Parts: sequence; structure tokens; C-alpha cells
Amino acid sequence: MSASESAYRRIWAVVLGIPRGRVATYGQVARLAGFPNHARLAGYALHALPDGSPVPWHRVVNAKGEVSPRRDGSGHDRLQRLMLKREKVRFDGRGRISLAAFRWRPTVRP
Repeated sequence: MSASESAYRRIWAVVLGIPRGRVATYGQVARLAGFPNHARLAGYALHALPDGSPVPWHRVVNAKGEVSPRRDGSGHDRLQRLMLKREKVRFDGRGRISLAAFRWRPTVRP
């Protein structure tokens, strides 16, 4: 397994822990996976998910609480908003999620 595959698997494991109706930021996911200050790495890992993966990629948003726009025309940003709304995550008039209300706060294990 390459170093990037190992890093991606650690990131995916963190994202698997985000419960329904909660979100985490890319930076938060990277930090929890052991890669502080590497938010983009979390984005790359989620982009590399294989089709049909059970990893809830849609629960990861940017530091402003926004769904990051996709430039590839895939429509994944619209799909992400829809999936979050189905989980009762609310967006304000600017399209942002209140991180104070919806951010995942994992419990720290001893």
C-alpha cells in the first residue's frame, strides 16, 4: 500500500465516524486522521473514493460551513446539499450550515 493510499484510508475511517445529521470540515477530518493543516488532503481522499463506497463523503464541508462547489459539472455539490437536507441539516439564506449547531464533536477516548 502506498503512502497516499494509507493516508486516504485513515481519512476515510474518520469520515465513517461522522453520524447522520452532523458535518465535519475538511480540516477537522484531516486533523483527526493525523494530518493537521492538510485539509486539501482530506478533499483529495474523498474525491478518490471508489464508486459505491459506504463512506459518507457528503458530511464533509468547507471551513465556512459551505458545500464546496465542483467545477467538473458533475452535480455532486447539488447532490451533497440534497443528501444533507435529507438528514435534517439546515442551510441558511447564504447556503451555509451553522457549524455551531451541526458540527460533529467526536468524544475523546482515554
